[in-house]
Amino acid sequence: MIYYIFTGGDVGIGTSNTYGHKLAVKGSVIAEEIFVKLYADWPDYVFGQEYNMRSLSEVEKFIKKNKHLPDVPSESEVEEKGINLGEMDAILLRKIEELTLCTIEQQKLIEKQGKLIDQLIK
Repeated sequence: MIYYIFTGGDVGIGTSNTYGHKLAVKGSVIAEEIFVKLYADWPDYVFGQEYNMRSLSEVEKFIKKNKHLPDVPSESEVEEKGINLGEMDAILLRKIEELTLCTIEQQKLIEKQGKLIDQLIK
């Protein structure tokens, strides 16, 4: 195994190019735990009154046009730039929270329709 330690403290394992990062590994990495500390907002803002969520019809139009979810990197972007795991987890959590809000609204509608059907049958 070849590794490089550079003057600025950067480390390359299997590569001499760290691409401006403190650690670069050419090959796979295994770890029992990895912690990513983000300094950005965590997506709980989705539950705030001021959050403007797209309608499902807007999301559908976006998907038909772009072939991926809004605010989620496309396959070509990931191939070109890679992804930041912390940022990607935040994006995915935001999508889960948005889906949860949609599901809650759909459940309320189902229950309302069930009550209307019950009234019509009686």
